Amino acid sequence: MPVWNWQLPEWPSFRFDAHRLAAAEEQFAQGAGALAAVIRHAEPEAAERVYIERMADEAVTTSTIEGETLARESVQSSVRRALGLNTPDPVATPAERGIAELMVDVCRTFADPLDAGTLLRWHRMVMRGRPELADVGAWRTAPEPMQVVSGRIDFPTVHFEAPPAGRVPAEMDRLLDWFDRTAGGALQMRTLARAGIAHLWFESIHPFSDGNGRIGRALSEKALAQAMERPTLTALSPTILARRKEYYAALAAASRGMDCTEWLAWFAGIALEAQLRAVAEVDFIVAKARFFARVADGLNVRQEKGLLRMLEAGSAGFEGGMTAGKYISITRSSPATATRDLSDLVDMGALERHGARRHVRYRLTIATRRVPRMVVDADGRVRAEEG
Repeated sequence: MPVWNWQLPEWPSFRFDAHRLAAAEEQFAQGAGALAAVIRHAEPEAAERVYIERMADEAVTTSTIEGETLARESVQSSVRRALGLNTPDPVATPAERGIAELMVDVCRTFADPLDAGTLLRWHRMVMRGRPELADVGAWRTAPEPMQVVSGRIDFPTVHFEAPPAGRVPAEMDRLLDWFDRTAGGALQMRTLARAGIAHLWFESIHPFSDGNGRIGRALSEKALAQAMERPTLTALSPTILARRKEYYAALAAASRGMDCTEWLAWFAGIALEAQLRAVAEVDFIVAKARFFARVADGLNVRQEKGLLRMLEAGSAGFEGGMTAGKYISITRSSPATATRDLSDLVDMGALERHGARRHVRYRLTIATRRVPRMVVDADGRVRAEEG
């Protein structure tokens, strides 16, 4: 019979090798300063767009990790609405509005102490539009075991089982007390270790009937922001989504013991990669604002639609570049119109043409870059790996 961390006598005294994380902690602190500097030097309109797009990225991808597909444009409108920018979001679903409000709340209240009321408020946001769900805005109360399972219904594989519902209030009191005591003073913990343990501890308790992953990742973002004394804009979820199988495997392994060194090393790599991705995205968002200011007056409706689709890909660039076939599909234009539109975009400096004949590709004239995978190895060295 498997033994879970919360069943061990030393629970919840997590332990880890601080030396293994030392280089990653230093690199993350330096990267946070660089990211803040980019924002400081951006024009106010571009800085506002950065906050909106980063929160929308986190909102969409944290939901995707849990198998929920949201419309990015609707989420972005809901973020603006939650920020009080008087943006209507008439087509946004309750789920899109709720997750947008969560992102804004995490950003606005990052410095506030964490209490049960905050987490219950977040749960109501995440579960908006789920009237059939029991215990919305409350700790779970169902008597049956809370399990994470996969495989056949008649012979499932149990990846994790949480403490019984009756233990949840006391367990959460202990987590909340630790979270606030380690935010500063004599008990202050290093940034990545605290954020990683907070996430693991929260997921080990699994206090809600649904939505634990989204709220647990929001908790990590709050921990990172408290350490940096500003909203980090790190947006962990896009990177976690790209490593989703590893994420679940790392959590499952960490849930069976109290030594969480391997989990924290994996989490640190994710946080560093997410931070590099954030810097790249912020640079791209600022460049995008300048790009549109330069070319907007000369665009027709089709060209604007095509460019916006390319820009949605962010700093990594539009996969494979734009082709006449893709442009026709996106804009519903004829081949002759597509050829003319693309040529005009090259002439006005919006696109660059590469290749010839059937191999012609068009790329934006905004610098793009791919972020490497970041790994903290067994000796604590931080390595950048391609792919």
